[in-house]
Amino acid sequence: MAKKVSNQSTGNHLFKIIRQLIQSKQGPSAIRYGIFLILLVIGFNGFNVFNSFVGRDFISSIEQKNETAFYQNAILYGLVFLISAGIGSIYRFIEERLGILWREQLTWRLTESYLSEKTYHTILNQKGIENPDQRITDDVKAFTTTTLSFILLFLGGLFSAISFAGVLWTINPLLFLVAILYASLGTLATVYLGKELIQINYNQLDLEANYRSDLLHIKQHAESIALTHRELRMSVRLKSKLKKLVTNFKKLISVNLRLSLFTNSYNYFIQIIPMVIIVPSYMKGEIEFGVITQAGLAFTTLLNAFSLIVTQFQSISSFTAVVKRLQTLDTAMVFSEQKMKEKSKSNYASNEIRFENFCIYANDKSKFIIEDLNVTIHTKERWLVTATDESSKLSFFRALAGIANQEEGKIYKPNRDQIYFLPEQPYLPPGRLRNVIVPAFLGNSVSDSKVMNELKNHGLDTLVRRLGGLSALKEWDDELSLAEKFKISTIRIQYAKPKFLVIDRPTSSVGKFEISKFLKKFYNLGITTIVLAKGEETALEYDYHLNLDHLGKWTVTTLNPFRKERDVPVTK
Repeated sequence: MAKKVSNQSTGNHLFKIIRQLIQSKQGPSAIRYGIFLILLVIGFNGFNVFNSFVGRDFISSIEQKNETAFYQNAILYGLVFLISAGIGSIYRFIEERLGILWREQLTWRLTESYLSEKTYHTILNQKGIENPDQRITDDVKAFTTTTLSFILLFLGGLFSAISFAGVLWTINPLLFLVAILYASLGTLATVYLGKELIQINYNQLDLEANYRSDLLHIKQHAESIALTHRELRMSVRLKSKLKKLVTNFKKLISVNLRLSLFTNSYNYFIQIIPMVIIVPSYMKGEIEFGVITQAGLAFTTLLNAFSLIVTQFQSISSFTAVVKRLQTLDTAMVFSEQKMKEKSKSNYASNEIRFENFCIYANDKSKFIIEDLNVTIHTKERWLVTATDESSKLSFFRALAGIANQEEGKIYKPNRDQIYFLPEQPYLPPGRLRNVIVPAFLGNSVSDSKVMNELKNHGLDTLVRRLGGLSALKEWDDELSLAEKFKISTIRIQYAKPKFLVIDRPTSSVGKFEISKFLKKFYNLGITTIVLAKGEETALEYDYHLNLDHLGKWTVTTLNPFRKERDVPVTK
């Protein structure tokens, strides 16, 4: 993946992102804002050229001691400043509106891709795309605002060059040629001196994000760290990351030092060069004194237009690092999304879960966890899954959920709306409790009174009322116990009525008697249940028993005498 990403042009990816904005639903508004900004840039540069002539006459009137011309030009000068200030304010407003529009479009596109086809899980801890959350938030913000600034800066530079090239050429052609040569040499020197900055900035963004990620980890696991006295371990880990962060930043400072030495010298000489070339003409009486200031303004403006790489190189290097980080993340997510879609498409079956020569290996492929599993699970069946090793059960659960690593063979299963998973640690998303319990596709077809009755059947109605009722907005995963989260999850499942339900070690949350009640309810609803047992389970609740043995071996046993024996090999 890293090689694939690195071979792609950063510039091409930048244009691709811009094209996606234009083609999105925000595209028409973005185009309107863009056209308006270009017109403002042209207008602003036109006023700058006009201002240079007003400034020339203003200074000349002082030198000539012409009081009438002085006041006339002073008033004209003020009017030009006011109009320029108005254009600048409107320009800034439109730029910010376009920036937030683009940020919204790009952030949501990346977020959708991140959440699609379990991409957030697939790319987890993948080398080269660490901290995707920080890239989607901070990097997108930096990218959109900086890209707009640079585009408008270069457009402004282009129009400035066109506008003032004629002015400078009419004053002194030599001054025009010196500006071109000086800017060219400065650009080449800046690129040579600062070429390391792009990679250093890229590394710095990742190192900063990694350090912040560990601080967030401490916040999220504060109680566990306190109970297990892991402060020293976290301290060592944070100190190591801080040291790497500081070391890289010192490199950044060193490169910036030599670059700033050059750019500062470069900028200082801009002030004296036009004077050295144009003042002799004034001393000979060939030009007025005001022409000197006009030439200085025209030379500086033209040189700044040609010297954008010199003056903005540090910002450009940081910006390039941001573009590369977004490019790496975007490419990885698209690749993962396509791969998962292809996998889901090829492993689809409407009314059963079927394993065909299915294998799961250990991460280093040194041994089988499950070898050549050939089992078909039909609707309205009850399966008990046991294993001598907890990792086998976890791998089986993850394989059914489509998030297993190192697997071969086929799993045919329903689409994700027809197969639900209830993990050992049930998860309830934040939001209104009603939305947590009632699936979105049911809308208002399930009344609040029905939901409260179900909660009452599970002994949760009093708790819910105390927490604010069904409309309460809370972090439910933090508010409720394991048993309460398990019960609420089962209520949601009975409303959703999937064809299959996979439950991982339910005795971690509730007792065996309650599990028996849930299984009977699901059976009456026609939901096939697959239960991964934590300890001893009564065989009376199930039709079939799949046992995962050592080194990938497995057996299937029929528990319900009214069920037929499996028509697949039952021992491996």
